[in-house]
Amino acid sequence: MMAGWSIKAALLLLSMAALMPSLRAGIAEYDDFLLQQAEEAKQAALKAYHPHPMNVTDHFNHHVYLALQGIQGNNSTRRSLRQYKGPCLATNPIDRCWRCDRNWANNRKKLGYCVLGFGRKTTGGLRGRFYTVTDASDADVVNPKPGTLRHAVVQKRPLWIIFGRSMIIRLSKELLVTSDKTIDARGANVHIAYGAGISIQFARNVIIHGLHIHHILSASGGMIRDAADHVGLRTVSDGDGISIFGSSNVWLDHLSMSNCQDGLIDAIQGSTAITVSNSHFTHHNDVMLFGASDSFEGDSVMQVTVAFNHFGKGLVQRMPRCRWGFFHVVNNDYTHWLMYAIGGSQHPTIISQGNRFIAPPNPAAKQITNRNYATESVWKTWTWRSEGDLLMNGAYFVESGDPSKQRPYSRFDMIKARPGTFVRRLTRFSGSLNCYVGRPC
Repeated sequence: MMAGWSIKAALLLLSMAALMPSLRAGIAEYDDFLLQQAEEAKQAALKAYHPHPMNVTDHFNHHVYLALQGIQGNNSTRRSLRQYKGPCLATNPIDRCWRCDRNWANNRKKLGYCVLGFGRKTTGGLRGRFYTVTDASDADVVNPKPGTLRHAVVQKRPLWIIFGRSMIIRLSKELLVTSDKTIDARGANVHIAYGAGISIQFARNVIIHGLHIHHILSASGGMIRDAADHVGLRTVSDGDGISIFGSSNVWLDHLSMSNCQDGLIDAIQGSTAITVSNSHFTHHNDVMLFGASDSFEGDSVMQVTVAFNHFGKGLVQRMPRCRWGFFHVVNNDYTHWLMYAIGGSQHPTIISQGNRFIAPPNPAAKQITNRNYATESVWKTWTWRSEGDLLMNGAYFVESGDPSKQRPYSRFDMIKARPGTFVRRLTRFSGSLNCYVGRPC
């Protein structure tokens, strides 16, 4: 077993090294600094890769099971449109870890122990000091002004970044976040909007929590600071809300995202160990892209958990669209799509568990899945499984792969995902939260 894993890791490393220049992520020139960053990122991705991903999915499902034990309430499949104003209800295991603590503002770093799924080892700036953003400006991208978000995210040391007040930050160029950072917007109403988006490039251990990210635009390139001691030449940015490039151990939680020029969330170029949770997505075409190229085998290391999210009004497709890797899509609420919900190419493994899928009225868009022009003779061997999903209004999931193959047992064997009837409860508080000091979020 270990010998086989070593051979696979070596092959993946070679493929990533050979193809790294083909997808440049806005990098106009790979100097020695960036080449070293790329090499370190590849090694970190291989270290973060889990050789037995079903152990991770079972671990996740076990925590959901425990979180729901003893929580009372009905399992109605109707989604309430009214804002909840009652006592704190932390309805899924990630939120139960921190949300109902009225002293959350004094215990902010407790959040760093709460992630589940493939990003479960992400701690962000847990080991660092607090940095308070007080200035919403972004006028100088080469020598950022102290007190700005751009100044905070390029520092060498771990930092837990918070906000001194509510603000709208219009990024003049893409924001390049370095390793060991937490961006924690709790207690403020913080919008990244009407400018460039956020890039996590060749980084490790990043948490982004509580932001509103919308109306992101493509921005011109040029010289942009991407580390405390480095300024790099960038090309035009794509207009993604959040772009994850060659990075590992990333957790995106309680985000509200809409209306970006390209994708809401892209993870490419061998990125792995990612969890996207508790977020609310609306009004967008290409929602999530995991793996950007059918020719880049380095994305075989990609492992992503998509959990407790609400895919809402005005969405079209790619929730997510996957290539190569392993994707656990669990306990999400899909209330809107125009074309399809989950798609992919290049034989990704997709395990859909306990989601609620409400198909649109269009008879031609009832199918949840899309194989992106692959013929059945090709895709029939791909492992795409639907387990405990709630299929409504004619929605249907086309499974593939050999269902007779037994999964390896883990120490959480026989723990199943909560079925789709629980989704309304698990995703009730998706999106950015209104958190006030002295009160539970």
